[in-house]
Amino acid sequence: MSRCRLFSLFLAAASFPLLAITPGGQAPDFKGTDSNGVIHTLSQYRGKYVVLEWANRGCPYDQKHYLSGNMEALQKQWTDKGVVWLSVLSSAPGEQGNVTPTEENEYLKKMKAAPTAALLDPEGNIARLYQAKTTPHMFVINPQGKLIYQGAIDDKPTTDQADIKTAHNYLNDALNASMSGKPVPVASTRPYGCSVKYKD
Repeated sequence: MSRCRLFSLFLAAASFPLLAITPGGQAPDFKGTDSNGVIHTLSQYRGKYVVLEWANRGCPYDQKHYLSGNMEALQKQWTDKGVVWLSVLSSAPGEQGNVTPTEENEYLKKMKAAPTAALLDPEGNIARLYQAKTTPHMFVINPQGKLIYQGAIDDKPTTDQADIKTAHNYLNDALNASMSGKPVPVASTRPYGCSVKYKD
């Protein structure tokens, strides 16, 4: 088994409860510094939708969505509509996916990624607040600060880029429904991907 320590769809909940935090409840506030040295808090974005995307560029599941351009397209699609998109990198020092601010900025530029910001969380403080399990692991927070979705980006837990075309995208469902004043059809799913590389 590689350092990626892949989680299967069925084993993703082995180390954590199925629900990190309960959809419909208040999302925990956090404070994090991005790759440009700017501090962000959830509370500063009250009144806006916020997406949290746990990322690890060394993870093949994460690569599936970035190398295909899928994640970048989603970032642009939703930030263009006023959504705050925060990529969170919680790999501990010495672990796969841990990067310096410069390395992250170079990667974002290379991939033409378009998050609002990339938060560096090597101590895992933000990840533990949300009990983030995998990369990717998606969270959607509404303008009132309530969690409306947590879980997988879609229903194809593979590393195959070709699966993206036929995947059902839970993130899009949550944002489209909520912005239309409708209930989110699926508020929680099991995330899939590589385990978050927490600091011991």
